[in-house]
Amino acid sequence: MRKIPYAQAINEALRQLLESDERVFVIGQGVTSPWYVGSTTVGLLNRFGPQRIIDTPVSENGVTGVAVGAALAGMRPILVHPRMDFMYYAMDQIANNAAIWHYMFGGQLSVPLTIWAIVNRGGEQAAQHSQALQAIFAHIPGLKVVMPSSAYDAKGLLVASVRDGNPVVYIDDRWLYQEEGEVPEELYSVPIGKGVVRKPGKDATLVATSFMVLEAMKAAAALEKEGVGVEVIDLRSVKPLDKDLIFASVEKTGRLVIADAAWKTGGAGAEIAALVVEEHFRSLKAPVKRVSLPDAPAPASSALEKLYYPKAENIICAVREVMHHAPS
Repeated sequence: MRKIPYAQAINEALRQLLESDERVFVIGQGVTSPWYVGSTTVGLLNRFGPQRIIDTPVSENGVTGVAVGAALAGMRPILVHPRMDFMYYAMDQIANNAAIWHYMFGGQLSVPLTIWAIVNRGGEQAAQHSQALQAIFAHIPGLKVVMPSSAYDAKGLLVASVRDGNPVVYIDDRWLYQEEGEVPEELYSVPIGKGVVRKPGKDATLVATSFMVLEAMKAAAALEKEGVGVEVIDLRSVKPLDKDLIFASVEKTGRLVIADAAWKTGGAGAEIAALVVEEHFRSLKAPVKRVSLPDAPAPASSALEKLYYPKAENIICAVREVMHHAPS
């Protein structure tokens, strides 16, 4: 096994999927442009041609409809939305078609569509180019939502998404593209709906998504020096959630912090907190804490961005709060 960057792991998964299954094709705005998708599709156009690597006009709703139709016809499209913000334009196709056709057809048809959504924020890109919308898509019945944080999972979850018989929203964050990790050369999949413990601990449970897993690991390392053992769970899948993994950890630690770099109100953190309170309230020694974005649009100022996006320091403060809480 060798170490490769996150973006290269996506590229490798795409190449191997295209090689191994003639039903797979990649379609979307800027799919051949590093300005849109980084290095994730480098070389694919030359290798597979424009019939399988399809760069489209700026028409999110129309292109999503094409991908849904292709999936209904038996293909396995990978639909790229290079800026997740503009998936709002495609919401009718995603929520009213892709997510519900299997149900509407009484299980006789399915929509094996991978919707590859890229979060592309920071660098003063401001409110219309910086949104992470995982909670919105997780709210829709019929959709699965995954968020890999490592190069290994970036490849494995993309393969699992394409092989799944349902529409899957595969969310990756460009802040992770240069992060390296060990990735097998062969084709493999990571199960959807299964989180993983990145660091065991006995004092507090820290559940994180996407690039916040990296910040969570930094926070856990710093807190270890203070004598606090934090158990870090990489959620990997926002829907379905690995409830059993979260519950088992909270039963052990009695404290829960959730780090998700999206808006706080109605976010993934709110869902996880509600589930724990509903089913394991008696295990909690302290109130649940959420580390998230403030309920405000992303700023265009680099100085304000440093305050807007949560980091390890914010997680450390949240863990200290639950550790210092005195049970009544």
